[in-house]
Amino acid sequence: MRLARDILLDLVGATLVLSTLLSAIRSTMLPRGVRSLIAGVVYSLTRVAFRLRAGRSPSYARRDRVMAMYGPIALLLLLSTWYVLLVVGFAALYLGVGVNSVESAFKLSGSAVFTLGTSVDPHLVPSVLTYGEAGLGLLILTLLITYLPTMYSVFSARETAVTQLQVRAGNPPTAWTVLIRYHRIANTGRLQDLWQQWEGWFAALEESHTSFPILGFFRSPQPEQSWVTAAGTVLDAASLWASSVEHPNDPDAQLCIRAGFVALRRLADFFNVPHDANPDPDDAITISRPEYDEACRLMQEAELPLIADREAAWRSFKGWRVNYDTVLLNLARMVEAPIAPWTSDRSPLTQENQWTIRRAFTLGHATDSRWWRRRRDRDG
Repeated sequence: MRLARDILLDLVGATLVLSTLLSAIRSTMLPRGVRSLIAGVVYSLTRVAFRLRAGRSPSYARRDRVMAMYGPIALLLLLSTWYVLLVVGFAALYLGVGVNSVESAFKLSGSAVFTLGTSVDPHLVPSVLTYGEAGLGLLILTLLITYLPTMYSVFSARETAVTQLQVRAGNPPTAWTVLIRYHRIANTGRLQDLWQQWEGWFAALEESHTSFPILGFFRSPQPEQSWVTAAGTVLDAASLWASSVEHPNDPDAQLCIRAGFVALRRLADFFNVPHDANPDPDDAITISRPEYDEACRLMQEAELPLIADREAAWRSFKGWRVNYDTVLLNLARMVEAPIAPWTSDRSPLTQENQWTIRRAFTLGHATDSRWWRRRRDRDG
């Protein structure tokens, strides 16, 4: 009977230790998007707690202040969870190899994992386990120390592009503002550089945010900015440029769109965010025809050369937008993005949660000419 108990304790302990080690490796070292069960549980439970703390407040500023702490605290809790599991796992191993009491096993395990050396066991097998546990404790701490600078370097690169976009797209960012501002400085030829820059940004986003999934929930330094709304603005700007503006064929804009929706879909798959993986070009999109026409009117007033056949241009725009429409809006909901036209002001996941949508950006206001004129006058 005692032998069976010891074997069971050893199996439980070994499972906990190996699971913790694999979770640490997957979360900090493995350069690909592989889910970790432990990290997923910690992140999910922490997110639930933060969502409850934020409540259903109509104030975005309050929700942003609360959710800004989610990423850092979730990381600290993940580290704490790893150490707790190591302590529990090795305590089970100590009990399985002959340590007499649960109290002694926990003291020995805690002393070893934090390299305190306050508890020892004279027998060979517990001593070997003690050295191994101390090594694993230091390994996990080292992994986290090297993980954080890498993660924050990726975060900085992401946010640099987001901040630069504000100069081009206004605040909140809008796709037509990008095209209008480039046109007003007689420099639409430089749009090619923008599309190429953001094609690379989307590729880096997919790689980094599946390797370091908590990065998706790290909020921008400025509350009104977000990587999701920035991505949506660039994709819509490229779609308007490819579909509605007269210019020579621009493959860079089309490649940027494809890079964008491929990256967003893979992120959505990783985070289990619902989206249409194979939309039909004729499927409906969340941008209405009046909204599209209003954006075209603003571009036309800025003397951008638009395609004469507006109906054909609208169909072309729909054909581009449908590729990222649902996935973009649901990702915006997932990260509690600030409200921005054509992105986080109409997320399908917020249809039952209208408290997340500011009245100034509801569909009725978005298609109102006076509202657009005020936006145009303010942003230039």
